[in-house]
Amino acid sequence: MLMCRDLARIASDYIDGELSTTSHLSVKMHLLMCGHCRTFIGNLRASIELLNAQSISNINDELLERIHHDIEAELRNRRAARPDS
Repeated sequence: MLMCRDLARIASDYIDGELSTTSHLSVKMHLLMCGHCRTFIGNLRASIELLNAQSISNINDELLERIHHDIEAELRNRRAARPDS
């Protein structure tokens, strides 16, 4: 019997249709009996849809540059703060 933690590990593969027939049926059976996992799968599907709706082309180039700059600055700060540097 599939446990909730097992379903959580394979949830993306289930949604993407990448499970074997046996695994897919195990997930379906579990979802019939477990409302918490049905909610989890529903929330995961909704999250994927939202992420897909926000394509990278919608992101402002200036924002991307600022994020890149902030990440590089943080990496420099962490390297400088290491005692072995």
